[in-house]
Amino acid sequence: MTVIDHLIETGKAVVTGLAWAGIISVLCRNFVSLVQLATASWVFAIRLRPFERSVDLWSRSESLVPPVSVIAPSFNEELSIVESVSALLALQYPDHEVIVVNDGSTDQTLSQLLEAFQLVPLERSPVTVLHRTRVRGVYSSPSHPKLVVIDKENGRKADAVNAGLGYAQRPLVCVIDADSIIEPDGLLRAIEPFLWDDGRLIAVGGAIRVVNGSTVRGGHISRAGLSPRWLPRFQIVEYMRAFLVSRVASSRLSMLLLISGAFGVFRRSVLVEVGGYRHDTVGEDLEIIMRLHRHMRNKKADYKIGFVPEAVCWTEVPERLVGLRNQRSRWQQGAIETVVAHRNMLFNPKYGRIGMIALPLLILEDVIGPPLELIGYLSVLASLAVGTVSPTIALSFFSLTLAFGTGVSIGALVLEEKQLRRTPSARTLALISLAAIMENFGYRQLNLIYRLRGIHSYLRKETNWAAVPRSGFNSDVQAAIRIPGQAGLIDRRQNPDGEPTPGLPADDSTADDWRAAG
Repeated sequence: MTVIDHLIETGKAVVTGLAWAGIISVLCRNFVSLVQLATASWVFAIRLRPFERSVDLWSRSESLVPPVSVIAPSFNEELSIVESVSALLALQYPDHEVIVVNDGSTDQTLSQLLEAFQLVPLERSPVTVLHRTRVRGVYSSPSHPKLVVIDKENGRKADAVNAGLGYAQRPLVCVIDADSIIEPDGLLRAIEPFLWDDGRLIAVGGAIRVVNGSTVRGGHISRAGLSPRWLPRFQIVEYMRAFLVSRVASSRLSMLLLISGAFGVFRRSVLVEVGGYRHDTVGEDLEIIMRLHRHMRNKKADYKIGFVPEAVCWTEVPERLVGLRNQRSRWQQGAIETVVAHRNMLFNPKYGRIGMIALPLLILEDVIGPPLELIGYLSVLASLAVGTVSPTIALSFFSLTLAFGTGVSIGALVLEEKQLRRTPSARTLALISLAAIMENFGYRQLNLIYRLRGIHSYLRKETNWAAVPRSGFNSDVQAAIRIPGQAGLIDRRQNPDGEPTPGLPADDSTADDWRAAG
């Protein structure tokens, strides 16, 4: 055998090995997804169903709920900041303050807040100092006493949240994105697990839904809809898989590693105890949960981190590829940074199922899995071309990938329809189902490429925060800011106009006319 022949055979062996590594990686990830789907289905089947009407939940818990500080970090959110803050002020909750942190915005975010809420300077000192950049001013609103606005120099999201933590004065804090909208009863539902807790619960996550295509009026979702673009539709499928399958299963198994930065509730004392959010990572929402696990297990404390699928927050997702690229690259880089920072937890019995199971699964799903899957696709095609992999094996690989991916997505959609029933119409349900199939042909592979970009960013130690372009909420009416009192309670089947939400059956028990202001 000549040297060239030897090199050719070696190359074929390498390509074949990579192909099989990719195949095994995809099969392992799909198996994990099936286990999560089965676990989530079991959880939904055996759990006690929550109150459908928020008025029932309110009447049961109004006198029991603890005070909450809602922290909304914002940077260049002029398109949606007024509507988002209006929604936060209108939350159905007996005792909450809203702390908006303007993190050095270069657009009209601050001026919009100053004008819309008639802000005036406020003398208020932080309870503790966790932020690094200078606070330029603190403001309050005479017309909306629950509102506090902090204007500070730019320090990125983690620093903005830490500033909010420093000024917060309530035992619980809810951290959200300023470009998101919590449903009127979302905070109440997220806090409910704390009412019956024995002190072990330290954090609760809520579900995130895609607002693109829906109509926002006066800071509320007046009509749920579907974006005409396919990119947001694919992301709807992803979010359903993530929140109705992965989060529900992980929470049940006490292995939840991520509470979305768009909506999470924490015991303030625990966040302060660990020093707040880290400034040196682009994946601060993943890292803080990992650090909480580590901190509590180092203390040998008994604790819980939960998830409530009925606590819903709506957020805008990228509608263009450049935004999706920046977002997914940042997620990948943040995942690697978190794994590296907490690598001594890996397979360490001291950290229980977090170190022995959850962290290895995170590495499989978010660190080595995506590049191996992409390499698998390319290597299988290359092996097929050189004849080292049979057409039957190649076809089986691609078919199984399609079947598993579509099956888990459809399973998540079934859970959504049976448990939450938020899909507004049969046509919308059909289009989302079609998106669950179509995402396997290009969109999934594109995400893998974007994840490789995130790995590249990590290796280059990039720290810049790539922006995700926003289009703003679709508002059919620029409603005046009108914050309801406690009579703002709504039936979950009604939109803010008091009319039945499209696709949900009318409820005869709404004669009391509990409505949210529009």
